[in-house]
Amino acid sequence: MATHSIDIEDFFKLRKQFPVIDVRSEGEFESGHIPQALNIPILNNAERVAVGTDYKQKGQLEAIRTGFRLVGPRLPEIIDAAQEVGEEFIVHCWRGGMRSNNFCQFVGMARQKTHQLKGGYKAYRQAALMSFEQRFEITLLSGSTGSGKSEILRALASQGEQVIDLETLASHKGSAFGGLMMPPQPSTEQFQNNLFEKILTLDPSKRVWIEDESIAIGKIFIPQPLWRQMNNSPVIEIDVAKEIRVQRLVNEYGTSNRDQFLEAMTKVIKKLGGQHFNAAKEKLLEGDMASTIDILLTYYDKAYRNNLDKKLSRVISKVTWTGESVDFVTAQLM
Repeated sequence: MATHSIDIEDFFKLRKQFPVIDVRSEGEFESGHIPQALNIPILNNAERVAVGTDYKQKGQLEAIRTGFRLVGPRLPEIIDAAQEVGEEFIVHCWRGGMRSNNFCQFVGMARQKTHQLKGGYKAYRQAALMSFEQRFEITLLSGSTGSGKSEILRALASQGEQVIDLETLASHKGSAFGGLMMPPQPSTEQFQNNLFEKILTLDPSKRVWIEDESIAIGKIFIPQPLWRQMNNSPVIEIDVAKEIRVQRLVNEYGTSNRDQFLEAMTKVIKKLGGQHFNAAKEKLLEGDMASTIDILLTYYDKAYRNNLDKKLSRVISKVTWTGESVDFVTAQLM
């Protein structure tokens, strides 16, 4: 059956109807892929290396021969995997070249209809990077550690507000303890792809809520264009008493692995100070999580105030919260 070539604009329309197959190697796919895409490599990791080596040492023709020789025995497996996806789908490789074209021809012989993405995954990545340059009406939600910013963002989203939850996208809560009880972080490239997919759902003319983050969330960095916008956006501060924040953090981290929590504490020894670190460690080993967190907040609250002082000209309001009904806070914000 014939293969139809589509551009990136058509891709975003057609993927609502048809599944997407990424024919790059499993290693390329793991480094970063279009969310919801399915990976059916036409060349797996080892085969891709072999073809690349032949291309460098023996030239393009020999590399093509090597590719066909390696793929040939796996053709039935590839076609079966494609048939499990459906009768019609979108196909892409890295640049929309030989791999996706060959894949389309192979499955086409099995009477499957394909739409080959011109420019491939590279075209998608270019669209993603361009999206970070887009202007948004951003409002930053700020507050000391434990003030419930993520909970408030979720509540705002449930009430129809536009929210970019960077910590959920990054699988990290931002602090030295942010990776505890969280799934592994995606690659920076995958984080950007996930962020792009969120941006595609937003109306630029309406307000977008984002938590006031540092540029690094765990091992991942916020794209520079978006970070610059955040640095020039108005800030609303959520004010929650320390004793309430301590209890909220106990509820959040109280069941975490003690060894992992202690390991995370070692990342802030210098900033916390040896005396405070030893006191916090002692309380942790005693099982006194509330006292441990109370000591840790000595550092985190100081760091937060120093950071907020640099943004005072952008703070447009302050909402005091008891940590109970989140509806009270969202009513104040909206």
